[in-house]
Amino acid sequence: MSFPAVVAVTEASQVGEARRAIAALADFLGFDELRRGKAALVVTEAATNLVKHAQEGVLLLRPLESEGSPGIEILALDRGPGMADVGRCLQDGFSTAGSPGEGLGAIFRLSALADLYSHVPAGTALLARLWAGLPPPPQSVVTGAVSVPKAGEEVCGDAWALARNDGHILLLVADGLGHGPFAADASATAARVFQENVRLGPAGILQLAHRTLRATRGAAVAIADIDIEREVVTFAGVGNISGTVLAEEGSRSMVSHNGTVGYEARKFQEFEYPFPRGSLLVMHSDGLASRWDLTPYPGLASHDPSLVAGVLYRDFQRGRDDVTVLVARAKEDAP
Repeated sequence: MSFPAVVAVTEASQVGEARRAIAALADFLGFDELRRGKAALVVTEAATNLVKHAQEGVLLLRPLESEGSPGIEILALDRGPGMADVGRCLQDGFSTAGSPGEGLGAIFRLSALADLYSHVPAGTALLARLWAGLPPPPQSVVTGAVSVPKAGEEVCGDAWALARNDGHILLLVADGLGHGPFAADASATAARVFQENVRLGPAGILQLAHRTLRATRGAAVAIADIDIEREVVTFAGVGNISGTVLAEEGSRSMVSHNGTVGYEARKFQEFEYPFPRGSLLVMHSDGLASRWDLTPYPGLASHDPSLVAGVLYRDFQRGRDDVTVLVARAKEDAP
């Protein structure tokens, strides 16, 4: 199984499939026996909850890396019926299915980080992260992402990447033309150019990527540069990668020019937008419907960015394309 992995969980036999998938990922990342056991228990409880309570349940498993330490992120998503009282559901002993009612509590105790969002009748999104060693230190900008291939494809033709440079956090989303390995090669090449040339800034990176990607089938690419101290984000894009800033005063779509990086791109232009602390930045490929809206999800924007990305993926994916959703938040208490 390739990772990130998408494991449908709609009946009991798929719990075992999820457990085998997390075991393979934990072993590959070098988790010791104790931490492999914790990961298996978290996935088992999450998958069992999907079988008992959910509709259209799915698990997303992806590897993490922070300062050289590997980790695992688990997202459990379903479309209903949702929890009317999340706090009560997290208490040990509470159950609506006749079980001991300890599953959610166990997930929160075993994970380095866990978060839960539920809304009746839209469904529930559960996040858990586990690390092979110590959890990473807090960051001034927190991010979360979902990036999965089109159904039937082994690899995702999209890519995303994050880099840090002198107090700036730079983010990239790339969508290689088409699907499969050739699309993945184009988007991976864009991500490599990005990681190796962060000091060039968004427009400069795009120009260099345009030359480098001529050997590939090309990609839509967008780059955002978050300046935490100035509370602004600088954005440059070519092709149909969407970028939106969500702040208290409303949302603002960011400008991306027409074209394909590596094939035809006439303008590489940067645009600057206010990005006050506490705001969300959402970037996504066209595998996500452009008319998504967080308004029907009260309180979601304050949760971990991975939960935001997961809910957007669950409810707004087109279903006929690779899809990547990248969400970032500048913490209000950032130094």
